[in-house]
Amino acid sequence: MGSVKDYFKSLGSGVASLLKGMQVTGKEFVTPKITEFYPEDRDTYKWPERFRAVLELIYDQDGNHKCIACGTCERNCPNGTITIQSKMVDTPAGTKKKKLDNYIYDLGTCTFCNLCVISCPTDALRFSNDFEQSVFTRSKLVKKLNYLPEKPEPELTEEQKAKLAAEKEAKIAAAKAKAAALKAEREAAAGNDKPAQEAPKADDAAAKALAAAKGDPEKEAKIKAALERAAALKAQREAAKKDGNQ
Repeated sequence: MGSVKDYFKSLGSGVASLLKGMQVTGKEFVTPKITEFYPEDRDTYKWPERFRAVLELIYDQDGNHKCIACGTCERNCPNGTITIQSKMVDTPAGTKKKKLDNYIYDLGTCTFCNLCVISCPTDALRFSNDFEQSVFTRSKLVKKLNYLPEKPEPELTEEQKAKLAAEKEAKIAAAKAKAAALKAEREAAAGNDKPAQEAPKADDAAAKALAAAKGDPEKEAKIKAALERAAALKAQREAAKKDGNQ
């Protein structure tokens, strides 16, 4: 008799539980829906700007980016997600310049902390809203962000070439003036009579250096500073020689 009583008791509790569940289901059935119609609305839905999906280089309309391969983002990444590969190229000005060769980004290890974007000195990075990154193998999550071919260094204009030539001549003239001044000082310290003859040459070299740097206040200041140092050194040596003779 007890088993029959227990049977109907458990049956009643089961029915009560079922009715309670149906009550919750019925309530949700008439509640307004908030589910997004994805993927039907993927072309029209506006994702929040702060949403971070995948890192990318910012290219302008001409296909140029601002990355200078400084490696700041690579050093600040806590997971080693970023790998910067750079190369040295020759510029039309005759100097060496470091340029980006490969920008490797592993989406599979990225924590989307945004430190790379914040620390970039040239604002060359950003996180896009392209969240559809599902793949079958992890190797496909490793991306090369500089997908466009690197452009060669632009050729110098005639004005830039003339300016570089003038700067080169000014440096040569300044070096000659400094060398002539040092030679005159050494001969003066040795008691030679030739300094009086060499001094005009040093003055001529200094005048040429200043004339070549005319129009560039920074270079003129450097040349004058070098001449002042040479003159001060000469005066110091002459004073020391005079004290020694006394």
